[in-house]
Amino acid sequence: MVFEIFTPRLLLRKLSKDDSPAMFDYRSDPEVVRYQNWDVRSIREIDDFIEEQSHIDPDTPGTWFQLAIVLKDGNQLIGDCGIHFFPDNILQAEIGCSLSPKFQGRGFASEALESVFSFLFETLGKHRVTASADSRNKASIELMERIGMRREAHFRLSYWCKGEWTDDIIYAMLDEDWNNRVRQVQKGGDHD
Repeated sequence: MVFEIFTPRLLLRKLSKDDSPAMFDYRSDPEVVRYQNWDVRSIREIDDFIEEQSHIDPDTPGTWFQLAIVLKDGNQLIGDCGIHFFPDNILQAEIGCSLSPKFQGRGFASEALESVFSFLFETLGKHRVTASADSRNKASIELMERIGMRREAHFRLSYWCKGEWTDDIIYAMLDEDWNNRVRQVQKGGDHD
């Protein structure tokens, strides 16, 4: 299945075997995985992950569907975005994003996630999209707030990650929040 989302600077698509070296490069970076519940130890793990992903279609309940974030100019993989389609609640989804440090701070994550919101709310008709972050991950928290997600919860020492208990902060956006944001942009308002 061909799956593509275009933004002004990016292409979001299914992962391909050619993405392995670049994906391994940023997903094995200690700063990228610092607040993640996964670690990558070999390019073989990335190859296996991409192979598993090749059999998953978007909106399949009980799966994480991973999208490659690619620069349209140069076709370079700069990160990936995961969408968790819940097994028992088809009107909600969860998102997560990893970006190569070389491309952070340039608005690429915001651009990618806003296109994912558009897909989830406008194409798939989702009601609610959530994301979570370790409370120490200031960059992720700022990103979620910048793209219009609302902080819904702060769970103290509730998440076991890399040998320690951490605080988990939950963000969400409703379809009505997204629709209001789109209307504001269409009227020429600032959405940030």
